[in-house]
Formats: sequence, C-alpha cells, structure tokens
Amino acid sequence: MSHELWLWVPFTIMIVTALAVDLGVLNRKAHRPSTREAGLWVLVWVALALAFNVFVYFWEGPERALEFLAGYLIEYSLSVDNLFVFIMIFSYFQVAPEYQHRVLFWGILGAVVIRGIFVAAGAALFEAFHWIPYVFGAFLVYTGAKMALARDEKLEPEANPVFRWARRVLPLTEGYEGEFFLVRRAGRLLATPLLLVLILVETTDVVFAVDSIPAVFAVSHDPLIVYTSNIFAILGLRSLFFLLAGIMDLFRFLKYGLSVILAFVGVKMLIAGFYKIPILASLGVIFTVLVVSVLASVLIPAPAHEQTAASGAEDPARTHTG
Repeated sequence: MSHELWLWVPFTIMIVTALAVDLGVLNRKAHRPSTREAGLWVLVWVALALAFNVFVYFWEGPERALEFLAGYLIEYSLSVDNLFVFIMIFSYFQVAPEYQHRVLFWGILGAVVIRGIFVAAGAALFEAFHWIPYVFGAFLVYTGAKMALARDEKLEPEANPVFRWARRVLPLTEGYEGEFFLVRRAGRLLATPLLLVLILVETTDVVFAVDSIPAVFAVSHDPLIVYTSNIFAILGLRSLFFLLAGIMDLFRFLKYGLSVILAFVGVKMLIAGFYKIPILASLGVIFTVLVVSVLASVLIPAPAHEQTAASGAEDPARTHTG
C-alpha cells in the first residue's frame, strides 16, 4: 500500500502541472492549436506517461510496469477511435476550430472523473464476484466482433437520451456565444449550443469507457494501474485530435486492429482460470496488431469510390459556425 501511495504522488504532480500549464498559460485564449503545437503536446503527454512507467518499474517492479504499458497502449489506441466520433460531432454542430479545444478540454476533465468511478466500480466487482472476469471477457469478445462487422454510421444526436433531455429542458441561446457554455441575458442564465456539444462529447466518452475499462482490467486487476493508464491516454487526446484530424482517413483499418485487440483481451480473461497469458506476450500481441493495422492503412490503397468521397468531404476541423 505504501508503494501505491508513492506512485500517486508523481502521478498527481504530473497531471496537475501539465493541466495548469495547458489551461492557465498556453490556452488562456480560445484558438485552434497549430499542427506543431499539437504535435509537441502529444510528445509531452507520451513522455509523461513513459516517465510514470519508469516510476512504476522502480516502485512496483517490471510486471506492474508492463501492465501499465499494455493498458496505456490499449486505452490510447481505443481513444483514437473516439476521434472519429468527435470529428463527426464538431462537423454536425459546425463548431468553430478555435472552440473545439475548449470543448475537448472540459469534456476530458469530465472523463477523468467518470473513468475514476468506472474503475472503482470495476475493482469492487472483481473483489466481490469471482465470475466477473468471465462476464467482462465475453463482453469484450462480443464488442470486438461487433466493431469489426459494424458499418460506418452517421451521427444521430437525437438517439442520445441525455442530449434529448438537455435540449428539451435547458433554455438555449439562438446561436453560439463565442467560447462560452453559459451566458446571462436580461438576468436569465441561458445555455449555448456549445454546452450541448460538450454534453454529447461527455456521454460519448461514457459509452467508450464501457469498452475500454474492462479491456485494461484484462491486463491488470490493480485499480491504480488501470486508472493511471486510462488518464494518461485520454489527457493526450485533445492534442492528438488536432494533430490527426485532417488525416483520419489514413487509419481506415484501425478499427479492425482494435476489434482484434478487444477480442484478444476478452479471450485472455475467459481462459485465465486455465492458462494465464504472460503480460509480455500480451504486450507483444497488442503492439503488433496496432503496427500491422496502421501499416495496412498506409500501404494498401483505398478503393476509388472511398478516395472520391474523402476528397469531396469538408474538413471538419476547418468548419465554422454559421
């Protein structure tokens, strides 16, 4: 327990410092991060995750360090899938690029809290019921198969019950009010459409967390490892969005790689009572599948009709409010 407390100290310092610099210094004014700025922040968050991995290695040993790295790779790769949805959300609601960063910042801060609740609940279930890993394993295999077979879907905000409730209950302004989620008009507090976008981003992350949290529990039952690997991955998601928004079509085979990873960790859970796959082998499988799916996306040309559709589509990152 004392070892875990010592790990919480550098984790908290890293997160609070990076967020304070991000929000309080570099992003005090709404703007669209440049590719260079986004790339630098991606490197910062990856470096922080790897530095924390070193702490884990020295305080908890190589086994826990490999579990953290495997969990981080799983969560980071699944988070890339989030980016496709975020692009659709911003395009659908015509959110100006300079305000997208603000939505993602507060959305991901909310995700930090939500995922903490999910991890605590998952750890409690593992502690209370010995059969929970089999339920999680079967769910992950099902999710992996569903992801592989699913067709590309259009965004339908009205299918989200939280979004429907918010739009019906909240008094709204007619249009965007700059970077503000709430404004006061004639003594009355009104929500802006940007708040609805934030609500949709938050609820979308809840859906993704249902998949990603069990997937990380498949490689580690330590709540600290599961939570910290999740947080390091999702906190770098904003910068990754602005870095990759214009080239997401290049990763068209990624979802198949993610489906294989989900199915693999699901099987790992299902057979754990008979055979425990070594964490190093799990890490090798996850890394190999990710590399192969990205290389296949880059090296195998897209069909002609997909190239035409992609070239004719508007870049969501450049869309402004009407």
